[in-house]
Amino acid sequence: MEIKEKLGAVEAILFASGEPVEIYRLSEASGVDTGTLPSLIRLLNERYDDMGSGICIKKLENSFQMCTREKYSPMIRTALNTKKNSPLTSAAMEVLTIIAYNQPVSKGFVENVRGIDSSSVVNNLIEKGLVEEAGRLNVPGRPLVYKTTAVFLRSFGLSSTADLPPLPGREKVLVSEDEIN
Repeated sequence: MEIKEKLGAVEAILFASGEPVEIYRLSEASGVDTGTLPSLIRLLNERYDDMGSGICIKKLENSFQMCTREKYSPMIRTALNTKKNSPLTSAAMEVLTIIAYNQPVSKGFVENVRGIDSSSVVNNLIEKGLVEEAGRLNVPGRPLVYKTTAVFLRSFGLSSTADLPPLPGREKVLVSEDEIN
């Protein structure tokens, strides 16, 4: 397969998906080995930059996603007639921070750290697509645990949670789930 065909295949898959595509799936579907994919993505992004394109491809942990460029978001909102997303409250930012730095965590963990019921805040973060269920704890009652999503990474301009800035003056972030139970 020629380089143009490989570029076209990767671009078509990412465009058609509309969601992040895991590297191994993109490799399998396009017939391009996983080691070559980052180079092809870089070439596509350079092509988009050279053309002044409104799209780009972002790496989100072990996935790639085709996205619009941030500078066009006001025009996209107008065209799609969507309401501007309301900013996160300080409580939502606090809960999101707890989840991001300690994931996966239960609502109980979040509530123990905050000292207040946080169910509605966690549910709002789920509705916004910033947080998702990540399974259950293997303890009595088997509570659900939550983790951040690709939408969270994209919204905060991160490639992975490893890119989160360190918390000031903290060797260990908060406490672990095991220390609470």
